[in-house]
Amino acid sequence: MADSSFDIVSKVERQEVDNALNQAAKEISQRYDFKGVGASISWSGEQILMEANSEDRVKAVLDVFQSKLIKRGISLKALDAGEPQLSGKEYKIFASIKEGISQENAKKVAKTIRDEGPKGVKAQVQGEELRVSSKSRDDLQAVIALLKGKDFDFAMQFVNYR
Repeated sequence: MADSSFDIVSKVERQEVDNALNQAAKEISQRYDFKGVGASISWSGEQILMEANSEDRVKAVLDVFQSKLIKRGISLKALDAGEPQLSGKEYKIFASIKEGISQENAKKVAKTIRDEGPKGVKAQVQGEELRVSSKSRDDLQAVIALLKGKDFDFAMQFVNYR
């Protein structure tokens, strides 16, 4: 019998991020505490730009956006938000969406699987993803449960389970 396998990836659906951003923009335009403070959120190339006239307000814009991401099922680990920066009279926060698993993170995950996972489970780094294979599907389920219990500093999804 051939080995069963699955892939560990770190991908974010761009449309869901876009929907969350549009919902956040709508809420910001309608909320009373954002009236007259120049608060906005929009795409700026590949980054997300949040603006307001005070540091607290721009952090509140970020908070609204984060809550919309959570409601859409996107992990906040995929959001890389910078610190508020003063630009003229406006405070700005630039945020980007992180995708792909870096080499060192992939090695950390592979080491965790080797050290704590069931015997006979193999993990190979393939570009920005990790392929985990084993003869037993139960072992693969155990690896998924193990990794969900760990706290890595990136969002991960399990795909191509077969």
